Formats: sequence, structure tokens, C-alpha cells
Amino acid sequence: MYTLARELLFKLSPETSHELSIDLLGAGGRLGLNGLLTRQPAPLPVKVMGLEFANPVGLAAGLDKNGDAIDGFAQLGFGFIEIGTVTPRPQPGNPKPRLFRLPEAEAIINRMGFNNHGVDHLLARVQAAKYRGVLGINIGKNFDTPVENAVDDYLLCLDKVYAHASYVTVNVSSPNTPGLRSLQFGDSLKQLLEALRQRQEDLTQAHDKRVPLAIKIAPDMTDEETCEVARALVETGMDAVIATNTTLGREGVLGLDHADEAGGLSGAPVRDKSTHIVQVLAAELGGRLPIIAVGGITEGKHAAEKIAAGASLVQIYSGFIYKGPALIREAVDAIAALPSKS
Repeated sequence: MYTLARELLFKLSPETSHELSIDLLGAGGRLGLNGLLTRQPAPLPVKVMGLEFANPVGLAAGLDKNGDAIDGFAQLGFGFIEIGTVTPRPQPGNPKPRLFRLPEAEAIINRMGFNNHGVDHLLARVQAAKYRGVLGINIGKNFDTPVENAVDDYLLCLDKVYAHASYVTVNVSSPNTPGLRSLQFGDSLKQLLEALRQRQEDLTQAHDKRVPLAIKIAPDMTDEETCEVARALVETGMDAVIATNTTLGREGVLGLDHADEAGGLSGAPVRDKSTHIVQVLAAELGGRLPIIAVGGITEGKHAAEKIAAGASLVQIYSGFIYKGPALIREAVDAIAALPSKS
């Protein structure tokens, strides 16, 4: 069924197809119909960040930026859902066209630029959803907020989403907001993390609820830079790291249509780069911090590879677009088949 649906959707422009898919998934979720689209994965519960996940395969941020189809995605069998990236104020994002398919490589290039309806819209959608599983909310800064003031945007979003999120992801790795990736390094990173950690403590007291903080990083770092980030995350008391966002590299797509478009590349070509970052993080962290792996999972075995590399959870995005909801069950089954670490 999905093969036919994809054939029809791929006749539309990528962004039109995306918007239509979100509308359809949202409608199916409200009617309780989406569970009929695919066989549900077998239960594979896992506890990470103090949270109970129905299974370790989640939806990555970016597909449902505004939380418009939470119930729809949940009914497909995801073990957790991450929505966003959301910013304090609504913003249109970058000029269109800004989303490109590279089907020969099972890849996507986007330069969306955090287009979203703002944090208040997202919270209204969260409150309207029936889903009660693990919900991550991914936060970012508005494009016109100077990088030196970025912490203000992150803290504002954290304040607003805290009571409604199972965990909060801090996106400092999108390549499509000028200057954002500079927040991953050195004093800028430590100052941001320390401010977030202090605010987390304040909000824990105010809400009598501790919401974990995860930091999403880029795949385009050296091993030493990755280790430095890992050490900073531990030193500042973060709860998890998500590896990775999209890449600025073009390995695996050179010569294909749209390969020279600006933006972040996701899908199969980023798989090995993302897995390498997971391996470096796992070696440096030594179990002190859980890793959520995302990047290039287009088959179940790729999800298992991420877990074997040191991740506790995985997320899918581009693979879902190319393979559909059957990929969720396939990934859960492949992870379940891994030898026990105990």
C-alpha cells in the first residue's frame, strides 16, 4: 500500500507532498485509523533517561514540526515521538524551493530554516493530542535572534514546553540557521548548557517533575571535537545526546540531480558518518550518557547497527519517507534480534 502511496506523493513537489502527508496522518490519527496501515511492532520496552519507551524506535524531529500529527504517527507503532524544531515566535523559514529528493541515493536535502508556527501553536497541538507515550519536544532559536542571545530563545522555549514534554531536545546542529552550529563548541556550548541545566533545576522544583535534556549534534565534527562535546555534556549534567543531524557533506550523492543544492543532507548517504559519531561518543562517554542515534536508517539492520555501535535508542526520518511505516516494525525486529548485552 505504501509503495503506491509513495508513487503518488512523489509526483508532487517534496514540500507539497510533506504537507499533504502530515494532513492525512493527522486526520487518520484523529479518526484512529492509522493503526490499520501497518502491522504493529512487537513490544520491546526499554528504559532510557529514566523514561519507559514502548520500543527503541522513534520518530525524529523535523517531520512533524508543529505537532499536527502526533496521534497519527503514534498509531504507526513508534516507541516515541519527537516534534519540532520549534522556535519562540512563528517564522516562515527560508525561501522555497527548500526541500529536494534524491531518490537514487534514498536521500533528502533540506534548507527549511526552522519554519514553524511557534511554540504556542505547538503546545496547543500537544494538549489536544490523545497520545500518552514518550514525547520529545525539539527547541531552537529564531533566525533573527543574534547567536550571542540564543540562550534567551532556548530558555523561553524550555520554560513553555517543560510541563508538556517527556524530554526536551536542544537543537544546536541545524545547518540552515546562520551561526547556529557555532553553539556546539567551546565556551559558547558550555555557557548554553550551564544555563539550560540551571533552568532545568528551577523548573524541576516549580513543576515537581524532572524533564531530561538531550543535545542534538552535527555529524560534521572531527573525532576530537566530538569527544570535547561529549565531555562538556557530562560536565554540565545533560541527560542524553542525539547523533546526528544532517550533514553539509555530499559524499554518496555527487553528480545526482539536486546534489549541489545548499542545505543539510539526510538519508542513506549520512549513515556511516552518523554511526561513526555514535561509536566515538560511546567510547568517550563509557555509558555515562545515553546516545540516541539518527541518520541513514533505511532498513531494519541499520537500526540494529546503531544500537550495536553504542546507541540506546534510534530515530528515523528520511527512511520513513522512502520506506513507509513498515520500517518501524522492521527496525524493532532487527534490534530485538541483537545478542543481549547482559
